[in-house]
Amino acid sequence: MQRRRPGHVRTRGRGPRRPRPGAWRCPPAPEPSLYTIKAVFILDNDGHRLLAKYYDDTFPSMKEQMAFEKNVFSKTSQTDSEIAFLGGMTVVYKSSIDLFLYVVGSSHENELMLMSVLTCLFASLNHMLRKNMEKRWLLENMDGAFLVLDEIVDGGVILESDPEQVIQKVNFRADDSGLTEQSVAQVSLPRLILLLWSFLSWH
Repeated sequence: MQRRRPGHVRTRGRGPRRPRPGAWRCPPAPEPSLYTIKAVFILDNDGHRLLAKYYDDTFPSMKEQMAFEKNVFSKTSQTDSEIAFLGGMTVVYKSSIDLFLYVVGSSHENELMLMSVLTCLFASLNHMLRKNMEKRWLLENMDGAFLVLDEIVDGGVILESDPEQVIQKVNFRADDSGLTEQSVAQVSLPRLILLLWSFLSWH
């Protein structure tokens, strides 16, 4: 009689076991993709759009985009959290005075990746606006704000997460396009005009 080795199991010629019909299977993990960002938008403290870019067809129409932004704002404007899960989306956000900044990814997206984009966007805009992260200054420098965003995200792909690199590239592009005096290097011009007006009114 043949003795079995410890731990040896006879299979009697059977192949690998197949799952029974109807047995639960773990869903396949989503394929990794460079297209991390679905949308980036900035709203004012009333939930109105100031700046927005969508990078896929999740919300193909303006009506759908505005409805999504309204829903996001209503769910996040009164909370202290920095992340929300809405409609199968992961949303990270940050507020400053009368501005709300949002970065949107899919439900399985890495939250740290999304947060790195948000942090870079906030820091870059804060530098460009000379730490005046308010609606009025953003509106006066919208061209520069779009340049900042384009240096961070392109077509949903994260290009840069270092604010210093973003500012350097934006300044270079602004020099080439003639936007420097309007929206990047001369952010303090309105204040200068106000100071001059005040000075002249006293003389």
